[in-house]
Amino acid sequence: MNILLTGSAGFIGFHTAKALLDRGDNVIGLDNFNKYYDPKLKELRTKILKKYENFTLIRGDIKDMNKLEEAFKLLAVGDLAQTRVCHLAAQAGVRHSIEHPDEFIKDNIGGTQNVLELCKKYKIGGMIYASSSSVYGDATETLFQEDQNTDHQVSLYGMTKKANELQASVYNNLFGLHVTGLRFFTVYGPLGRPDMALYLFTNWIARGQPMQVFGQGKMRRDFTYVDDIVSGIIASIDKNYPCEVFNLGGGKTEELMDYISTVEKAFGKEGKKEFLPMQQGDVVQTSADISKAREMLGYAPKTHINEGIPKFVEWYKEYHQL
Repeated sequence: MNILLTGSAGFIGFHTAKALLDRGDNVIGLDNFNKYYDPKLKELRTKILKKYENFTLIRGDIKDMNKLEEAFKLLAVGDLAQTRVCHLAAQAGVRHSIEHPDEFIKDNIGGTQNVLELCKKYKIGGMIYASSSSVYGDATETLFQEDQNTDHQVSLYGMTKKANELQASVYNNLFGLHVTGLRFFTVYGPLGRPDMALYLFTNWIARGQPMQVFGQGKMRRDFTYVDDIVSGIIASIDKNYPCEVFNLGGGKTEELMDYISTVEKAFGKEGKKEFLPMQQGDVVQTSADISKAREMLGYAPKTHINEGIPKFVEWYKEYHQL
């Protein structure tokens, strides 16, 4: 299969690209290597991908229609039914979105519009795209289900992801483009983003600095190991449903303090803690109902935090030469 993967140098994009390459797919990676966090980590991920003969890299931005079309021209060869776009490129960060809303509108909504338009133009077989648990906003349901109301986001980031779902649905309705949206729940794992909680907690422990624990440590999250997320992405690529949205979570909600304790145990050192109020844009809990993904994708997350966090900490120590 020929696959264009946007955001290939990103955390989830890298792991997805590597899994696709390992099974023999041809992957065209597109990434702008922006400086939201240290590009050295993006270069490291890309260096690994470049070892594969079936990988092609294009350095470009989804907002640049000419560069994006260059990638689509490489994709749209042979049997178009066997082509996919895996659209993972986005400006990330719930808190960052409050301070820089223009970036999120241009990248996440405008960029996605460009991707959809070229999928239509080149008659691509299907598009799989990243949504987020942030679309649920301040939902109070015990389990978040795909068909519940998602009209009350509490962050600009969540709003852009809800917009992506609407954009994709319209392109399915108007042009018959197959689209699958995946609502990711707090993804973690090796080579993860430095702005994510696991990386931050580990950094603070390593440096002997107080960990900033928001929500007084009472928040709960459905943490999902990156390999489990990748399994759901690949199943979505293969199934290629006409128009669906799926939750991809870890299958179990964890208390933040239990998560931190697991990090401390894996690192072999207890960290200092600074308890702070919840930040604007945060929610008390996330909890994915993954029954639809189980039934339609065969999605079955396998990695609990007791196994996944030590894998991250092991990578972190190697990467930082500790």
